[in-house]
Amino acid sequence: MARSTFSDSARDAAGRIQDAVGDFADDAQDQARRRYRTARGQAEGYFDEASDRIREQPLVAGLAILAIGYILGRLRVL
Repeated sequence: MARSTFSDSARDAAGRIQDAVGDFADDAQDQARRRYRTARGQAEGYFDEASDRIREQPLVAGLAILAIGYILGRLRVL
């Protein structure tokens, strides 16, 4: 688990570093790739954090998921 968190942080940091260095180069495709890597690292970090919380408190997570599903279902009916 610590290994995945480290790799997510490393990807996020690599994306930020490339973004800072890449400001000198105006290649739009490279800039989009850097931003993608940064966003991917952040998203994977959030996913790992959410899965850790679900493992720690599965009942609370299950109830939250049911409540969100119920609310979204009711909004769709309206």
